[in-house]
Amino acid sequence: MKYLDGESLTNQEISSLLKKGVKEKKIVPILCGSATMNLGIEYLLDFIVEYLPSPSEMPPVAAKNVKTSSEELIENSIDSPFSAFVFKTVADPYVGNLTYFRVYSGKLSEDSNIYNSSKTIDNKVGKIYKMQGKNQRSISEVCAGDIAAVAKLKNTVTGDTLCDKDNPVLFEKIEYPEPIMLLAISPKTKGDEDKLSTALSKIIDEDPTVKVYRDEDTGESILAGMGESHLEVIIDTMESKFGVEVEKSTPKVGYKETIRKSVKVEGKYKKQSGGRGQYGHCWLELEPRGRGEGFEFVDKIVGGVIPRQYRPAVEKGVVGAMKKGVLAGYPTVDIRATVYDGSYHPVDSSEMAFKVAGSMAFKKGAAEANPVLLEPIMDIEVIVPKEYMGDIIGDLNSKRGKIMGMEESSSGKQSIKAKIPQAEIFKYAIDLRSITQGRGTFSLKFSHYEEVPANIVQEIIAQAKEKEEEKK
Repeated sequence: MKYLDGESLTNQEISSLLKKGVKEKKIVPILCGSATMNLGIEYLLDFIVEYLPSPSEMPPVAAKNVKTSSEELIENSIDSPFSAFVFKTVADPYVGNLTYFRVYSGKLSEDSNIYNSSKTIDNKVGKIYKMQGKNQRSISEVCAGDIAAVAKLKNTVTGDTLCDKDNPVLFEKIEYPEPIMLLAISPKTKGDEDKLSTALSKIIDEDPTVKVYRDEDTGESILAGMGESHLEVIIDTMESKFGVEVEKSTPKVGYKETIRKSVKVEGKYKKQSGGRGQYGHCWLELEPRGRGEGFEFVDKIVGGVIPRQYRPAVEKGVVGAMKKGVLAGYPTVDIRATVYDGSYHPVDSSEMAFKVAGSMAFKKGAAEANPVLLEPIMDIEVIVPKEYMGDIIGDLNSKRGKIMGMEESSSGKQSIKAKIPQAEIFKYAIDLRSITQGRGTFSLKFSHYEEVPANIVQEIIAQAKEKEEEKK
């Protein structure tokens, strides 16, 4: 108000009020610079010293008292029991795992014991390090307000609480956003699978926003991160720090196949090659089931036309054949297979023969039962400033998305909810950043499977055939 009234502000007034505004979280300072070119770094450090509040100026921090399960305020005091929060873990090639922590109360000396209340385990602290860039300086103790690192703490990861065992407390864990960009990865060199697995496990310990999982439908190892740059950094780290080169590609879509009409079909396997032959014969009825209802096998054999011991083999044959559908080789789902007739030979019949007969019957029947491709549909929620809504809706529509609703989010932005095919959103993080100048966010979760539109089916089948030819 003094400034608006035309009066000039002294440097001291600007400095003290800026510091107060930052402390009360009413002002968020933004400083520019380049670490790699060493530009602006001195200014950044000077600004931190001058304007950011020291630990002693901060209010007490809330934590949960493990013994009483009640909330407790942790005072920033050297005389209080020791408590600290692990905010980063790093796999150091020379020292082993380095655990970075911020001390909220009390003090910790080298060669002492600490308690991890998040994992309920004791740990022995060896040397304590003050980190200065890449350099580690050994110090004898740390006090409230300090940031330090220790090496080789057992079972301790980012987000854990370290404290005095007689006064156990638990700080609230950081909630990390779900990763939104996916890459399929595999080692460039055969035999590097173990090295890749070790590297990924260390990276996940360091960075909780990274996830790695195996897609059961496609058999691929999927690396999930917060964006394109994030994934590039992880891959660079694997190569430079852990010596593992990886192949990366857009993940495959976990398509499925199913049938649309009921058919009755015969499977007969008869083989005679000197000595004992092979004979298996069954009649199956294949029927479509509701989406998501899975596979059901029904035994309607009467009169022992197929002996009881061979009927499970028919089911095994059907289940085995379902793993590779008749359209494009994707797993077949949501069908009922009923075995209702057949015949057997008292000498030549065997489990293997009936398994082959069941497989033959299924393949023949599925091809006649109007087979269709199904694709995974995802629920997507996009949160953007109001001015980008039109562009986002247009983009989702162009990706075969169906808009389900719009509402204002708690942050005052617009939330757009839609259903969209998984095949269209593997690189959505890049598109969204481009449309909203980095101001949009989104979240995804699986919804259901739906039939693939006819104009896309032929393209998917052609791609599947190409890959099959490449394998040959």
